Amino acid sequence: MAKSLVYRAEDLFDFMVRFFFKLGVPQDRAEITAEVLQAADLRGVNSHGMIRLQTYYGSRLQKGLINPLANNQVLRESPASLALDGKNGLGQVVAKDAMLRCIEKARHAGVAMVTVNNSNHYGIAGYYAMMALEHDMIGISFTNAQPLVAPTYGRTRILGTNPIAVAAPAFSQRPYVLDMATSIVPIGKVTVYDKSGKELPEGWAIDAQGLPTTDPKAVLNGGALFPLGGPDILRGYKGYGLALMVDIFSGVLAGAGFGTLVAHPSQSNAANVGHFFAAMRLDAFRDPIDFKKDLDALFTQLKNTEKAAGQDRIYIHGEKEFELTENYRQNGIPLLEEVVKSLQIAGENAGVPFDLAVLREEQPDPANSGN
Repeated sequence: MAKSLVYRAEDLFDFMVRFFFKLGVPQDRAEITAEVLQAADLRGVNSHGMIRLQTYYGSRLQKGLINPLANNQVLRESPASLALDGKNGLGQVVAKDAMLRCIEKARHAGVAMVTVNNSNHYGIAGYYAMMALEHDMIGISFTNAQPLVAPTYGRTRILGTNPIAVAAPAFSQRPYVLDMATSIVPIGKVTVYDKSGKELPEGWAIDAQGLPTTDPKAVLNGGALFPLGGPDILRGYKGYGLALMVDIFSGVLAGAGFGTLVAHPSQSNAANVGHFFAAMRLDAFRDPIDFKKDLDALFTQLKNTEKAAGQDRIYIHGEKEFELTENYRQNGIPLLEEVVKSLQIAGENAGVPFDLAVLREEQPDPANSGN
């Protein structure tokens, strides 16, 4: 079984910045992109972290399929809304700028919404929703993605994993941060299982014939993910509906690609990924302190409810990720050995050697990777 190698977070961040800079990304934009990718690894969502450094971002930059110098262009604007063209820029740079504009508009209007078309994969959705927290706002972030999910009763990849992220600030407790794929798992998690040499849990995916499979390679080579919930008997049509909702907001409303029109990373055309952001100022609805104290009270009710047999804790969304971030910042971030090998090759090809000091070795747990 594959092992994980643990590295200092600072070293990994520095490598990513140097890697992107070498590929023509300006320093400030390289830092933004690296920050979002590292946020994924720190939060245990390693399906969206450094595992994608070369397979998505590096390869598309090297092929000229992402414009590292692009600036968002305003298409339409009102006091509480904004439609942007990402000009095929790096998704993280495009999205962070869009969410900052959304927050600024919400500061004046109370509520604001922003759409983006002509973008690329932007990392974890939760990063952008969480940007609203320090402003006493609720943040929302959606994005569509390359088709990987079969609709209920179908066997063909039509929809992306199309994540939903919502962040809301509490008073004395950690904020609520929901960051979830609308597929049963993100495709990156299947990749993690494949690299770990493990079978998938039953009910995650189908093969090219539309039959349930536990073989990650069968999913990666022509199969598809189930929507959240799985097959129809487990009400997977609800996840299918959520994925479609995200594509309506991020694709159709934004004027971006949707369904099969969002390009696969290996295709030689612009991805045309679409995003949707929203920010809501708490004091537009009620006193922010009262809201946050009531949210604390709701969290306390949930945590103090009777536990199921064999369980001693109930988590609020985001808690596990915040605790993992503290651990990884202090003790290092684990990367699968196969991921390290791919980073070494990518770094060598780019002229940025991946020669970081290994803190220790660990056995990976793919069950804890991704959302």
